[in-house]
Amino acid sequence: MVAHRSRGEPRTIAMVLAGGEGKRLWPLTADRAKPAVPFGGHYRLIDFALSNLVNGGFREIVVLTQYKSHSLDVHLSLSWRLSTLLGNFVTSVPAQMRIGPRWFLGSADALFQNLNLIADHLPDQVLVFGADHIYRMDPRPMLDQHVTTGAAVTVAAIRVPRAQAHQFGVFEVGAGSTRAIGFREKPLDAAGLPGAPDAVLASMGNYIFRTEALVDLLHRDAQRVDSAHDIGGDLIPELVAAGQAHVYDFMANEIPGEVEHGRHYWRDVGTLDSYYDAHMDLVSALPLFDLYNPEWPIHTGTRSLPPAKLVEHGASGRASVNNALLSLGVIVSGGTVIGSVLSPGVTVGAGALVEHSILLDDVVIGAGARVRNAILDKNTVVPPGATVGYDAELDQARELVTSPGGVVVARKNSVLASD
Repeated sequence: MVAHRSRGEPRTIAMVLAGGEGKRLWPLTADRAKPAVPFGGHYRLIDFALSNLVNGGFREIVVLTQYKSHSLDVHLSLSWRLSTLLGNFVTSVPAQMRIGPRWFLGSADALFQNLNLIADHLPDQVLVFGADHIYRMDPRPMLDQHVTTGAAVTVAAIRVPRAQAHQFGVFEVGAGSTRAIGFREKPLDAAGLPGAPDAVLASMGNYIFRTEALVDLLHRDAQRVDSAHDIGGDLIPELVAAGQAHVYDFMANEIPGEVEHGRHYWRDVGTLDSYYDAHMDLVSALPLFDLYNPEWPIHTGTRSLPPAKLVEHGASGRASVNNALLSLGVIVSGGTVIGSVLSPGVTVGAGALVEHSILLDDVVIGAGARVRNAILDKNTVVPPGATVGYDAELDQARELVTSPGGVVVARKNSVLASD
């Protein structure tokens, strides 16, 4: 079904890639797909990509899923119901094995195995977005540039310090042009940008393809025995070499209501440390990423819970909360919370201390317990008087995971032993 559009406006379909395993986020991905990992209190990672698309007017969206997709499917079905009157939809599409009994071999193969969706929808342009980055972006100017240049693909790119080029896929563009003249994965000797020698353009993992170019490219890639069938690793270099790839500079993107100190924020939360750091970006008085922008909201579904509650408790006195996000249903009873994110249903007991931590849904912190520099997944229970993040040997004995950056992580449904 093709949605009604203004005369002359290109027909589009958005395909959100949500099939990755997220191994580097384990144990948060032990029981859920990476895009379904909670973030920022009551959101899921996928809510940011979907919100950008929907806010930008792109409301025919398929989400390609694969591993451990149940919680993601439930979230999409409960939270992302768009009006069908004008043909709007967000729907999950599991790996259907249409071309044989195998999983997706890579991101390009995920598109190839779902070419039927493109054939059914008949779009002029195909938006392919990742599902696990934290950012605000209006895709409309990117589409406008893409159509104007006639590119086979336009890739969104963000300026990062040249010293970090080895962490990204990096583009080179001609002076005064958006055409890509080079693309390398994680180069150690990347050249700086014209006029900005200490910066490079790094791929954000968001693409817009001209439909006929994408279909042709996917068919050819599927026949290559030497291909990893990856968009960034295989499709993009081929189009760059053919002079058919252009780059959209994220610095040119403007969001209604965006404040200056949070402008052009983008974070890849593919590791435990980057996931933790992105949360810490939320809790300062002037956060690097501001959730409070009513003109470009991050949409999600929420549980039916009462408001957060701060109460006084006997000898422990009043609850104290500083630089923290408190979700619905949170109760802090005579405890102290500093620089932390508390998700729905969390309780913090009398005299307890939570510092610089992320507590996911329904975590219980017992009276007098102390937690610092930690990520506690759903339903974790810290008993009264226990500590997390203070004694590395004790944390290891409890089979907690410690990230390279020193963040202590408890997996879902953990009931920790007392000290």
